[in-house]
Amino acid sequence: MARFSPLASGSKGNLLFFESDQAKILIDCGLSGKKTLELLSEIGVDINEIDAILITHEHIDHIRGLERISKGWNIPFFANSETAKAICENLTIRPNFQIFSTGESFHFKDLEIHPFSIHHDTLDPVAFTIQMKDKKIGICADLGFATTLVRAQLQNCDLLYIESNHDPDMVHACPRPMNYKQRVLGRQGHLSNQSCQELLEEIRHPGLKRVYLAHLSEECNHPEKALQSARVAYDGDLLIAHQRQISEQFFF
Repeated sequence: MARFSPLASGSKGNLLFFESDQAKILIDCGLSGKKTLELLSEIGVDINEIDAILITHEHIDHIRGLERISKGWNIPFFANSETAKAICENLTIRPNFQIFSTGESFHFKDLEIHPFSIHHDTLDPVAFTIQMKDKKIGICADLGFATTLVRAQLQNCDLLYIESNHDPDMVHACPRPMNYKQRVLGRQGHLSNQSCQELLEEIRHPGLKRVYLAHLSEECNHPEKALQSARVAYDGDLLIAHQRQISEQFFF
């Protein structure tokens, strides 16, 4: 049996857990080391059981716990070279990095992991698909728009974790400075509810069992707005990936 558990999703920290028959991995480690251990414990997992951590990019809300975890445990961190270099510039230690090439699949235990390029304001950001036997999950957040590549890679997933970050009207109306608004709304920023809906319309299929809406802005979105928009495209099992509580787990 496999399971997927979003432990935290949003600008205050991102942490996802995936378990297959042979592997237990994290995708990003954007919470403190202490909080990471607490949330893993809540789902019955000890940090010593974690076999690997996949890193999407070097923003702090995706790597906050990396240095603490590196000091305490020799867990391999899988990242591309540009991301690893950017992370190492701000650390006092050298993590156990295992370098992958963006766009090239690699195998880890019983998983086939494919990192693919996305548009975000970092050096070489990626999203992932993870294949286990005949099951495929897509993990795609922190992107300004869904390219043809993104749409192709997310085809035929059994489970999707995709960004529905903001409502553009709420971004325009918020008191944040203009450079913040331009970043969020730009092609290297974050995916809006409407863009998420359009992506779902293209990649939905009868075998899609659940969709998590990810990385919701607490200031410029609302869960019901995101859900209402996504339901236009997908009327199946649709959930919010929460920032401040563990989201409902999915079992294969």
